[in-house]
Amino acid sequence: MAHNIADLFEHAVDAAPENLALKVGDRAVTYAELEADANRLAHYLQAQGVGAGDHVAIYAKNSIEHVVATLAIVKIRATTINVNYRYVESELDYIFDNADVVALIHERSYAPLVAKCWPKHEKLGVAVVLDDALDPADRSDFSSYGGVHYDEAMAGQSAERDFGERSPDDIHIIYTGGTTGFPKGVMWRHEDFWRVLGGGIDFYTGALMEEYDQSKQATDPRMVTFPLSPLMHGGAQAGLLMHLFAGHLTILEPKFDPVRTWEIIDREKVQLIFMTGDAMARPLIEAYEAGGFDGSSLFAISSSAAIFSPPVKARWMAAFPNAVFTDSVGSTETGFGGMGMQDPNNISTDGPVVALGPGSVVLDEDNKILDMESNVGRTGRLARGGSVPVGYYKDPVKSAATFIEVDGDRYSVPGDFARIEEGGRVTLLGRGSNCVNTGGEKVYPEEVEMAVKGHPAVYDVLVVGIPDEKYGQAVAAVVELREGSSLELEELREYLREFLSGYKLPRSLTIVDRIPRNATGKAQYPRAKELAMAGFAAKAAVVDPTSV
Repeated sequence: MAHNIADLFEHAVDAAPENLALKVGDRAVTYAELEADANRLAHYLQAQGVGAGDHVAIYAKNSIEHVVATLAIVKIRATTINVNYRYVESELDYIFDNADVVALIHERSYAPLVAKCWPKHEKLGVAVVLDDALDPADRSDFSSYGGVHYDEAMAGQSAERDFGERSPDDIHIIYTGGTTGFPKGVMWRHEDFWRVLGGGIDFYTGALMEEYDQSKQATDPRMVTFPLSPLMHGGAQAGLLMHLFAGHLTILEPKFDPVRTWEIIDREKVQLIFMTGDAMARPLIEAYEAGGFDGSSLFAISSSAAIFSPPVKARWMAAFPNAVFTDSVGSTETGFGGMGMQDPNNISTDGPVVALGPGSVVLDEDNKILDMESNVGRTGRLARGGSVPVGYYKDPVKSAATFIEVDGDRYSVPGDFARIEEGGRVTLLGRGSNCVNTGGEKVYPEEVEMAVKGHPAVYDVLVVGIPDEKYGQAVAAVVELREGSSLELEELREYLREFLSGYKLPRSLTIVDRIPRNATGKAQYPRAKELAMAGFAAKAAVVDPTSV
């Protein structure tokens, strides 16, 4: 057997077919039922000519059918392409073209937009249409491009598992969120994806798992897990698959709502939640503090992919003193990079402090691996060796820049910077492409954002660099205020002096109604920069850095 996503899921099915696998709202399916539906859809796709290596896009919110589609695609050795359901026409055109999509599985409410794009893409030939997870009564027409409703596609199809052998070399693609440019398709071998994102390695010890180790857990007492992010995000996708491989029950919701999240946690006795930093953590803790919820079933609370700021983290730890809190670092290009258990008595104000995971290292400016013991306090780029992606789909130039050879071994180096701490740990400082160079000094936006979020008037913030005639770039803060609050630049700067060096203080402040983030809560820095530039032009609120 192969270390393949489809095989690993099927092992769990065979171990505990009657276990509940998924629950969305009042609907729940067992592992056997999920398997049967995935087989039916896989057979339909095969009948339409979709086969090994073909790219099938999923354009849908979280639902049981979304998971069925994912499993059906990998069962026939085709490749899933994750599509952001907030895309406009030009963005959808880009992903269909760049990913060479031949088949599309989408929710019905997106049919009008698909109809506009479809004629422009000759490779597109198959469309399966799902009922909308939030509006099942939607009756948008999909006849113009030959779409077939999910129920019709499934009718009469075999539920048998008869797909032949698969390979650990099958390719799994995750398109990045595109926070700093166009999304890029990161190509993973199935086995490598499993090793770094699907539980195929012990994240603490580095010990490699055997093929059936996870499925053997399916007959043990199981967890109820709740990834809060959309499955179009690689982190949520990985969390879902990891727990399916081990026979756990995963709760999904098509839309994040903090009150409904707590209702589900209490009703289903959820034990583990995954969230995307403050974008989810802040509204959740505010809803909890408002009263009416228990939450006592939670024993593990994990955040990744965005800042989980100290003031918000402290509120969570006060509310759940017996829970385990973890910050995880990594990226679509590296997978799991490291994890840190959070201590309520020692919350870092600089960034997540984590122990590096297996294969993770810090590189200097010459791409040499830094010794962790003798370089405490030094900053370098995070890199991961071992199981790394094949590269970016159809982008050899960016692939060569990101996936490099160091001392004869291949490493993924997406550009995240970290400072080496004692005990083999690092403080994550942020993506180098967002770094602000002001008068030769490097300022990492995430560090400034962490400090700004401590101000009582601030609800959310992004920090960017804007052009500065004298210093090249100036630090600019784009802030969403708490309701009824106000804030002036000098007030913010005075508050920050306790936490940041003078050159890191914002010289421009732009107040906005809402911070630009995508559906997963990840920052949209290009849009934030546009807002900062517009705010600067309107107010010219720049402080002379020589005054600090």
